Amino acid sequence: MLKVGVLGAGHLGKIHLRLLQQSDKYELVGFYDENQENAERISKEFGYKNFSTIAKLIHAVDVIDIVTPTLSHYKCAKVAIKSGKHIFIEKPIANTVEEAEEIIALAKEYNVKGQVGHVERFNPAFIATKNMIENPMFIETHRLAEFNPRGTDVPVVLDLMIHDIDAILSVVKSKVKNINASGVSVISETPDIANARIEFENGCVANLTASRISLKNMRKSRFFQKDAYISVDFLEKKCEVVRMKDAPEVPGDFDMILQNAEGVKKQIYFTNPDVEHNNAILDELESFANAINTDTTPVVTLEQATDALRVAYQIIDCFNK
Repeated sequence: MLKVGVLGAGHLGKIHLRLLQQSDKYELVGFYDENQENAERISKEFGYKNFSTIAKLIHAVDVIDIVTPTLSHYKCAKVAIKSGKHIFIEKPIANTVEEAEEIIALAKEYNVKGQVGHVERFNPAFIATKNMIENPMFIETHRLAEFNPRGTDVPVVLDLMIHDIDAILSVVKSKVKNINASGVSVISETPDIANARIEFENGCVANLTASRISLKNMRKSRFFQKDAYISVDFLEKKCEVVRMKDAPEVPGDFDMILQNAEGVKKQIYFTNPDVEHNNAILDELESFANAINTDTTPVVTLEQATDALRVAYQIIDCFNK
């Protein structure tokens, strides 16, 4: 079992603490939170050991789980890596691309592993369909959330849209060619609603919409490729695959057949892949333990998270133009 410590005991930090304590891959040593009043209350309520300094916690563990505000990710990661500790960082990896690139360089220099908490990669609906997503040419995503003051210190692109950016980059095997985007600030100092169009060198186009002032929550992505359409509902954890194949010579009474202008007939097949429900946060944390123990590449690498952050900032730059 790997000894792990958590930096940050806010809303998400408390979830990480609870799951790490349940895990049979980690031994939860304790946590540090700069708000000592909050730290003492959590320690008293749940029994986790509260460390008085970051240095003492880092010294006592093998792995540091960074669940602090984004502004401090780089500082926390730097201290942990220089102490030779593996790091799990909540998304986004850092506040700037330059900070993220330095985290990558430090991890290589000190030979430690790092993984970033892009949790939708572990969403069971995405896992159920990912191997079916082959060379998509059009992608549409909607990530809408009801207003919550927590998270409004960053643009909606870094708060919500970055989940979809990462998922898209993980399935499109091509470089980004061009980005157009627009954003609107409604209640925050930074945009609350954003739309982005990402064009890839292979011709794929992704259209992303994110909002944090919607009346209902929605997290849906749709992938269109030759002879197939794949829908993933990240919120409801459901998925649907619609495939088209050459129609049989003699269709059945209930077969759904489409015929184009050239007379080519295709049969439509609907399938709902089995979704194995899981705890995505626990799975991502435990997958990192597996990567450390087997010396393999983490599921969401520091480099991949930096690519997602880079695209996010290209989108934000479009707003400024």
